[in-house]
Amino acid sequence: YAMLLSLIFLIVLVAAIVGFVFRHEIKTNFESNLNLALRNYNVTADRHSEAVDTIQRTLHCCGVQNYSDWEKTEYFTQRGIPRSCCKSQDDCSEEDLKDPSKAKLKVFVDGCFFLVTSTMESKMSVVAGISFGVACFQLVGIILACCLSQYITNNQYEMV
Repeated sequence: YAMLLSLIFLIVLVAAIVGFVFRHEIKTNFESNLNLALRNYNVTADRHSEAVDTIQRTLHCCGVQNYSDWEKTEYFTQRGIPRSCCKSQDDCSEEDLKDPSKAKLKVFVDGCFFLVTSTMESKMSVVAGISFGVACFQLVGIILACCLSQYITNNQYEMV
């Protein structure tokens, strides 16, 4: 049991170190995937398009860097900026979404990449605290398992 806990502890430790060391690559990868999701955004509501809509609605953002990122997409030429960027769903017409100058007043202008990364970074202290707490419990479990093993081994020779 102590060996299994030690193995899990080492795996979590390595994952945390790798995540910290490669955090810039993770950001770059996220940004490129978000750009790809915008380029492939469509009306059929596949899971990538739904993810983009959810991010934009939840974080009140639009596009990767800002709302004008949608102008480079095929979806914009057909339907304009998606409705998930609208500040108010009632005050957002399709004509407004097709005109970037009108859309600027009706949609969120901030990009999602900065908001997602800043949200993740602000929650890192909570994640680190929880991880540290779990690691402490694992270490206590490892120590107690080793003590129990030692106790069982010592008492075997006394039993007759």
